[in-house]
Amino acid sequence: MSEHDTKLHGCWRLVSFDTERQDTKERTQPWGAAPNGRLIFGSDGRMMVMITAETREPGDTDEKLLALFRTMMCYTGRYRIDGDRFITKIDSSWNEAWNGSEQERSYKLEGDTLYVMTAWMPNPLISGNPIGRAILRFRRE
Repeated sequence: MSEHDTKLHGCWRLVSFDTERQDTKERTQPWGAAPNGRLIFGSDGRMMVMITAETREPGDTDEKLLALFRTMMCYTGRYRIDGDRFITKIDSSWNEAWNGSEQERSYKLEGDTLYVMTAWMPNPLISGNPIGRAILRFRRE
């Protein structure tokens, strides 16, 4: 790995998770002002991310279990760096459709703050799935 790769190594704590609509530039925090999560980049070329909404309740019914699934995102795989992007080859995910796919994210590192942006895509968190992207901010632990 290049020297550039080592800057991401370690554990990052989620600080904020915003979604932005492409048409209106409107930003929202669909999972609250203080969502939970970690992003880990290993020196062995593996990464893992898990993000959950700020407010969640234990699930003991089908409805509550579905709500838990809809307020989390988690995947892991091998990653590579390409300029200001990291691309992860997913080998395990909360969403079976992602297994075997590559997920590409742009990033910007400012000191101990890491900004991660998804590509523009249909937003599954908003009715009608308008085109949007996620913007996540992490702090190095």
